[in-house]
Amino acid sequence: NLRLKGVWNKVPLVLRWLLLITPLVAALATSVEYSGTEFVNEFLRNHEVPLGLVVFGTVGQAVFTLRFVYQWFYSNKRHKSVLPPTFWWISLTGSCIIVVYGILRYDPVLMLGQSVGFISYIRNLMIGYRESPNREE
Repeated sequence: NLRLKGVWNKVPLVLRWLLLITPLVAALATSVEYSGTEFVNEFLRNHEVPLGLVVFGTVGQAVFTLRFVYQWFYSNKRHKSVLPPTFWWISLTGSCIIVVYGILRYDPVLMLGQSVGFISYIRNLMIGYRESPNREE
């Protein structure tokens, strides 16, 4: 999106590199901290959290994250940065799953953090449908 808007090249080179390598450094740090079996035992075989719940929460997070992948492909196809209604539907769906996960885990941070986003997702859907009776999709 930043590239499509012509902003990416205006960001200082050091910051661009920092943004690009941060996920790699985080993944490397995690892999150094946990060996393969430790990671599996800590996160996937934690008896305090049923595997089904871990899978449910992971699906919610994956749906929520994939909204950006959808938006990236959608914008590239149109050669401009756009947030279509489906982006907001994916956001709302992923966020709902994460809120349910937070409720099941008794995690007020997840519940509150994700549910506040409902306001903007629903608002943007309402604006999009009100302004565009013949949607692009």
